Amino acid sequence: MNACRPTEGTTEEMATRHREDTLLAPGRSKLAPPPMFKVVLLNDDYTPMDFVVHILQHFFGKTQEQATQIMLRVHNEGRGVCGLYPADIAATKVAQVTGYARQHQHPLQCVMEEN
Repeated sequence: MNACRPTEGTTEEMATRHREDTLLAPGRSKLAPPPMFKVVLLNDDYTPMDFVVHILQHFFGKTQEQATQIMLRVHNEGRGVCGLYPADIAATKVAQVTGYARQHQHPLQCVMEEN
């Protein structure tokens, strides 16, 4: 007696067998896009403007002009949006920017907010 042997039909027959009374529901399931989060730099009185521009270019891929505009928004309005990302990427960017700023002894704050 072989316990591993199928009791009815071969494996090939079992894989191609269909049930006549089974119907699949028409249509497709829709997946919602992931929630997006803004990564925001907050103003402080100590972090140099050129360091903020460097952060924006290095971590967010901004051009010199884009980085300068965001830096001026941070300086004048107290905050500036760096980008919009899924939660895990936004959290990583916040951690990278905060760690880099601390490594260079700047109190720059970077946070994420749900869009």
